[in-house]
Amino acid sequence: MEREIVVAIPTFHREGSLSRLLGEIVPHATATNARVLVIDNDPAGSAREVAARAGVDHVIEPGRGLAAVRNRALDEAGGARALVFIDDDELPAPDWLPTLVARWRETGAAAVSGRVETRFPDGWHDPWIEEGGFFRRVRFADGALQHSAPTNNLLLDLDAVRRRGVRFDAAFGLSGGEDIHFTKRLVAAGEEIVSCPDALVYDVVDPARLTRGWVLRRAYRVGISTVHTDVAAKTHARGRLAARVRGLVGGGARAAVGGCRWFFGILTRSPRHDARGARAAWRGLGMMVGSVGGSYQEYSRR
Repeated sequence: MEREIVVAIPTFHREGSLSRLLGEIVPHATATNARVLVIDNDPAGSAREVAARAGVDHVIEPGRGLAAVRNRALDEAGGARALVFIDDDELPAPDWLPTLVARWRETGAAAVSGRVETRFPDGWHDPWIEEGGFFRRVRFADGALQHSAPTNNLLLDLDAVRRRGVRFDAAFGLSGGEDIHFTKRLVAAGEEIVSCPDALVYDVVDPARLTRGWVLRRAYRVGISTVHTDVAAKTHARGRLAARVRGLVGGGARAAVGGCRWFFGILTRSPRHDARGARAAWRGLGMMVGSVGGSYQEYSRR
């Protein structure tokens, strides 16, 4: 019997965190009669045994990148009515999935976006990264309408997705931003994304990401993706040109102001000004690069 709800977990060489997630998520799936599906972007199927031990479904998507994996989830969902995405390095809070599903049924929205909170490894402390707010996330009020949403805690109404003919764009597969582009297109087509902060998951940060180099590269990539998704959302050449100009001018301003604050922070030995200035400068630089067509393939190792 086909399930009404499918929970999709994209994964790539994260067997340990995937195993922890599956141990937590199976009770959620039982409570909502949902099917859990692991979509493995490793052609060798390194997540197969982990999925088998948890008693959940596993498929291999050999196409490189997140867009291919997420589109495979859309295809594998078949006749289900809702598709839920959660990342393989996250853990759900109690009642996460039932809360997300209840909000969808209550509102009939095309998408319901849950809240994500960051958890750092025990004993970890770096004032520079903490003051920079590199892992802080935008918060939305309960029931607020969002203009876009990431897929690390997102329910999609598949009837709405099919009706609008929206897919994840392969152009963003290795750079990231495919989820923001997808959800922006859904909203542009007339659908709504509703915020549901009570549907909470925790993002458990990989220690390898807790370095200055990684967080600044992520800020740079986000700057590029922000402009790329804005440009791609425009249907006319004039609109795309305007989006590029806004990205170039806005990015230049952000980089200049951020660079000054960065320098001031170094001079005054202020971790707050140092980190936040660096973050703004790198993001602004990314916006400028994105405006002239440049890219950064953050997920190229896939």
